Amino acid sequence: MLRRALERVIAAVVRERFEDWQFSAAITADTARGRKFKQFGAGSLIAFPWVTIYNEHYIEIGRDTMLGPYVALSAGMMPGQECVTSPVVRIGDRCLIGRGSGIVGHLAIDIGNDVWTGHHVYITDQNHGYEDVTRPISQQTQPERPVVIGDGSWLGAGSVVLPGATIGKHVAVGANSVVTGELPDFCVAVGAPARVIKRYDPASGWKPADEFRKRER
Repeated sequence: MLRRALERVIAAVVRERFEDWQFSAAITADTARGRKFKQFGAGSLIAFPWVTIYNEHYIEIGRDTMLGPYVALSAGMMPGQECVTSPVVRIGDRCLIGRGSGIVGHLAIDIGNDVWTGHHVYITDQNHGYEDVTRPISQQTQPERPVVIGDGSWLGAGSVVLPGATIGKHVAVGANSVVTGELPDFCVAVGAPARVIKRYDPASGWKPADEFRKRER
């Protein structure tokens, strides 16, 4: 009994100390690491521990934005690389990027204001080419296409946003979806590839996507 009680006390102390450590080791605008970014807004934070962060001078983070622990955030293929655009990654104000997510930019990833994601979301603007079957895929061209995520959108846990994707304003993307193309404003999309299942009509409210498709024919 005494041993179990002691173990519980030790566990509680360790948890408390770890939580304190997480916040004290976080990246903020006032830290040396935060000052490496092209922009790091007041009130924003990258929680500790993080996985991979490099080429911060090509990355902009707005105000009051939080990136959860175990997040990967990068610009370019490797540390020290000179990128052709700047910023390569822009994250707006009041965003929340979930635990274990990855934002991997090479050309242009633009995330608007008030965008929230669930855990383990992956966003990238680069893909792997596969033109020559005699060569390893890793040695082939890696096409890049800009990614845009509109203000006020939500990406469910485990979703993936691929090169060339354009997500409109106030869009809800279901968990584990894969976004490859364009999603219009004020819609709900699910699946792999993600398909719109309902949209908002200012005149009549939410409608199944099929009704909009019929009107567009």
